[in-house]
Amino acid sequence: MKLEDLGYNIGFEKFRIDNNLSQFETGRITAEHKERYIVRTITGEFEAEITGNMRYTAKSREDFPAVGDWVAVVTFESDFAIIHKILPRSSIIKRQAVGQFGEIQIIATNIDYAFIVQAVDRDFNINRLERYLTICNSSKVSPVIVLTKIDLINELRISEITENIKVRIKDIPIITVSNETLIGYEIIKATLEKGKTYCMLGSSGVGKSTLLNNLSGRVIMRTEPISRSANRGKHVTSHRELIVLESGGILIDNPGMREVGIADSTSGLENTFDKIIDLSQYCRFNDCTHNNEIGCSVLEAVEKGEIDKAAYENYMKMEREKAHFELTVAEKRKKDKEFGKIMKNYKKDMSKNKY
Repeated sequence: MKLEDLGYNIGFEKFRIDNNLSQFETGRITAEHKERYIVRTITGEFEAEITGNMRYTAKSREDFPAVGDWVAVVTFESDFAIIHKILPRSSIIKRQAVGQFGEIQIIATNIDYAFIVQAVDRDFNINRLERYLTICNSSKVSPVIVLTKIDLINELRISEITENIKVRIKDIPIITVSNETLIGYEIIKATLEKGKTYCMLGSSGVGKSTLLNNLSGRVIMRTEPISRSANRGKHVTSHRELIVLESGGILIDNPGMREVGIADSTSGLENTFDKIIDLSQYCRFNDCTHNNEIGCSVLEAVEKGEIDKAAYENYMKMEREKAHFELTVAEKRKKDKEFGKIMKNYKKDMSKNKY
């Protein structure tokens, strides 16, 4: 297998040459298991760890490798490798880390397209679609909406759902598929380009792993039926994994996400809710919050029905989340800085006491 088959391009190669990394092999992270990685190079797959220096100098989780990363490695005959450097990422799909103060969780890197997967029978929610779309827009990843399980509803309901999406979300491709009858699979296969990387985003139980298994023609990810009592999916996929399909497309499956907290996504919100952003330029006050101000163009548009009320409410909710996340990040940086000063002074005092 050539590196180009894994998505390698001239940009990565230029960085490798310019930074004198010719003494290292180049590989791509295909899986991650608690800071141990699987790296694929032209010579095979290796279990890998990062160097102590990388671990010591890392300031946040973003400084650690993630599935999709291109890395400079030293490989050994025992199928083991040491990761020395992460090549610059062309894109990063990320969200707020669940239950962690001001932290970011990287979902995948160097992604070209994201399949936003929802099941039409139970999981369908336009607000959630807009959340995933915001993550994609902030990551500069092209989104494709994939609606699964269409065999469970009639064609009229499928048309209603797709039309409702188009009212709120403009110019995004929508593909409807059935993992049982394989209707729509020819369309989704036609979108898969050789050497391009696709990431699947969605809740548990929407059919991401089944979609991957069917596209690959073999059982790669274990699947289980939806819980009848809770009508919810199970987290069957427990890790991220990069798979090269026979068609040449590269697909990354992800564990289902029940919480989709946006992070660092000002541009993402602007692109997802561009109509609201455009109208905000005509508000009477420059610092208009679009809550209850007189002369707010956004509120006027909502009242006239020019902006969908549910879309407006979803935008306002995500704006509040973004502001809260930015505040927690700022507070965390402040605390880290203060702790750094304390440790520096402590070391200085300890050094003085030695003499």
